[in-house]
Amino acid sequence: MKIILAPDSFKGSLTAAEAACSMERGLRRVLPNLEILKLPVADGGEGTIGAFHQAAGGSFQEVDVTGPVGDRRNARFLVLPNGTAVMEMAEASGIAGLTRHQLDPLHATTFGTGELLRAILDHGCRSIIMGIGGSATNDGGAGMAQALGACFLNAQGRELAPGGAALLELQHIDCTRLDPRLRETSITVACDVTNPLCGEQGASAVYGPQKGATDQDVALLDRALAHYAGVLNREFGIDVATVAGAGAAGGLGAALLAFCNAAIRPGITAVLDVIGFDQALSGAGLILTGEGRIDAQTANGKVPVGVAERAKAHSPGIPVIAIAGGLGEGAEAVFAHGIDAILPIVDEAMPLEQAILQAGTLLEKAAERAFRLLLTGQKLAL
Repeated sequence: MKIILAPDSFKGSLTAAEAACSMERGLRRVLPNLEILKLPVADGGEGTIGAFHQAAGGSFQEVDVTGPVGDRRNARFLVLPNGTAVMEMAEASGIAGLTRHQLDPLHATTFGTGELLRAILDHGCRSIIMGIGGSATNDGGAGMAQALGACFLNAQGRELAPGGAALLELQHIDCTRLDPRLRETSITVACDVTNPLCGEQGASAVYGPQKGATDQDVALLDRALAHYAGVLNREFGIDVATVAGAGAAGGLGAALLAFCNAAIRPGITAVLDVIGFDQALSGAGLILTGEGRIDAQTANGKVPVGVAERAKAHSPGIPVIAIAGGLGEGAEAVFAHGIDAILPIVDEAMPLEQAILQAGTLLEKAAERAFRLLLTGQKLAL
């Protein structure tokens, strides 16, 4: 039996490649000579660069950039053999590595993402794939645009301060110095969410609290992004307010649409295409996928559902099992999207910190249990 292992990372504990290796060890404890194909994947968030590198090779480049709260960071991008660059905005403007006390949703900036993008242009790349998961920001991508030459001005003609709160003062955007190389560059945004810029399902309301925003902050930031969208529409005729994915990464999706003429695409789709997932399905009898947490949001383009839907479109009868660090409310929604069974990795009550530290071993055991159950099921006469 050929088995495909296509997990996402288990955030904070395992990379996608490490997760696939843990799954493999569990399966081989049952049948050592299985044919196993490891295809670690990502959906535009953490691990996207790694998934592309494992599938297609290429070389990494490193740049010193401004972090989301004014810190300095080393951010990588990958240049594929065909000259396409792959970047993660989280390398420059991500929440990983920040303590709760460092989070500053009102003032955090995507300026470093713009610096990273400019470095890619300096490298000569004119085709870019950008993953935009894992942000610490809620500035509508204004910082990115500023790093690329746009000027965000208030009523007195002064440049706005960094961050989403300052967008309430925005009166005019001067793009005369916007990097002209953007006009000859194709940017595909690999996005794992479909949230609009504003409103109850918008960037501020849904993701602001994860970035440290209070209820008052969320209300202010939502007003600021709505005002920002109005200015973009008034000055450039670009309506980003309700576009699916415009609210990704604290509204960075909106700026990529408005200033970079980017195309927003489900991140998992872009990754599966590059790693040759459809071709790998030939002859496969089982797929194991997974991520750190499966809940209602998993059905909205996350890795397990993206893998399952693509697999079932190719081979409707192939079983797909998803293993997760934890299960949340609405996890059963994934059953309508091609996943046949879901399984948590924990096998006894334990603190979250312990589960994170032992994630590799727990995932290995969970994969073994899943496979043993599947083999048992094959013996049943239904």
